[in-house]
This record gives sequence, structure tokens and C-alpha cells, in this order.
Amino acid sequence: MSLTEITQGMAERVSANGGISGKSVTFDFGDDGVIRIDGTTTPPAVSNDNGPADCRVKVALSDFIDIAAGKQNPQMAFMMGKLKVEGDMGIAMQLGKILG
Repeated sequence: MSLTEITQGMAERVSANGGISGKSVTFDFGDDGVIRIDGTTTPPAVSNDNGPADCRVKVALSDFIDIAAGKQNPQMAFMMGKLKVEGDMGIAMQLGKILG
């Protein structure tokens, strides 16, 4: 699955389930790129811009795909060090409604 396909899927999920109201979050896949959800706009914007964010989730693209598909538990990925959160942890706790 390409970054473009994942970004498009994320935009669909944000449209259907809502974003992070008034906040922004970036999923940082390292050399594979980023997906940024900007909840400060109406409707929330989903892009591949690496702008400032209230919360940054660092995770390998393959692990993110497994988490989004329900093959890997995000809490376990966090505890195993596969997923790292920088910034507002409260935002990270709200991501279940987008990824679920």
C-alpha cells in the first residue's frame, strides 16, 4: 500500500468519523513520508505536508498499516516501542475514532 493510498484512506476516515477538533496530528513514517491531519480547519484537512503539529506519532509504515487494519494493537505497539508519541498525548488517545 502506497503513502498516497493511505492518505486517501485517512481522508475518507476523517470525513466519516471526524478529525481532532482544533488540533493537528502528524503520523511520521520516517523516510516513507508523513500524513498530517489538521483539525484547525473546517473540514479537517489531510495532507502529506510535514508542518507543525500538536502531536507527532512516529511509527514504521508497515506497523501503521497493521494497526489501521486491526492486525496490531496500538497500545501493544506503543509498549513495544514500535509507536512513539511526541507532544499532546491526549490527542493520541483520540486517534482510535479515526483509525477504528
